[in-house]
Amino acid sequence: MAETILVTGGAGFIGSNFVHRWHGSHGQDHVLVLDKLTYASDPSQIEALDRVELVKGDIQDRALVVQLLEKHQIRKIFHFAAESHVDNSITGPAAFIHTNVVGTFVMLDAAREVWAKDPSCRFLHVSTDEVYGALGATGRFSEDTAYAPNSPYSASKAGSDHLARAYHHTFGLPVLTTNCSNNYGPRQHPEKLIPLAIARMVKDEPIPIYGDGQQVRDWLYVEDHCAALEIVMARGLPGETYCIGGDNEMKNLDMVDLLCDLVDEALGRPAGTSRKLKVFVQDRAGHDRRYAIDNSKIQMALGWQPATEFQLGLRETVSWYLDRVRR
Repeated sequence: MAETILVTGGAGFIGSNFVHRWHGSHGQDHVLVLDKLTYASDPSQIEALDRVELVKGDIQDRALVVQLLEKHQIRKIFHFAAESHVDNSITGPAAFIHTNVVGTFVMLDAAREVWAKDPSCRFLHVSTDEVYGALGATGRFSEDTAYAPNSPYSASKAGSDHLARAYHHTFGLPVLTTNCSNNYGPRQHPEKLIPLAIARMVKDEPIPIYGDGQQVRDWLYVEDHCAALEIVMARGLPGETYCIGGDNEMKNLDMVDLLCDLVDEALGRPAGTSRKLKVFVQDRAGHDRRYAIDNSKIQMALGWQPATEFQLGLRETVSWYLDRVRR
């Protein structure tokens, strides 16, 4: 039976990829996107899709959220909306507290009011592995890892996670939470490492690398992440948290080198051309050294695992951005 789902932040990076996936795999469902359309949003990513309706609005606007939930009889919420760029949280943390903490509170409380403990409803809160802080040379984050956020961004997401948990345990709201590793893929804002590096290579401009470039991240193809979210919504248990990672740890410097080689190949340049553009810059304040995710719970409980081979996913990502940079 067709239904209407609500996707907050659906014009952003992961949100827009999710909207495309749901649109293609869920027949006649109506997808209602609530997005403030900040600098990091791009409504053109979803505007051509039928059965997708974009509402420009703030998740902190409780009256609007309640109206949308009631008018469209929403029973599923995918909550992506967030300020997400760590650098911006260092220079202007207030926006992160307002959107990520207060905004999530408003979404949870509005859902509590409208749903009135309806067990058929689901609220999926999408979060990050950065709430766990930094790892040493070994080990991985899991659902049992203690929170230890080190940036205003990760602290704001940690706060939103705690609110999601509290609304389930206190009010019985059917909330599920996911914490994912670094996503890569199409439709990402150019401030992020991969699209930024590709754009700089095309223009023969310096590619900035924080510190020594030895920070390790676990890279997850955004389509695989979206597939996991579908499964969590369908089969996850309310009140549970699921960690989602790509099983692909890589140092930032190695990632940039691989991107350089793929871009040189795609543009027909001599090997090593783009690597010469690398420039080491002052490290980010409070920069976490290593992240990695243990996928065991979601694999065993829900049967999900990353499906995209990293080299293939990155090659497709490079091709997508080159097509747009060169237009």
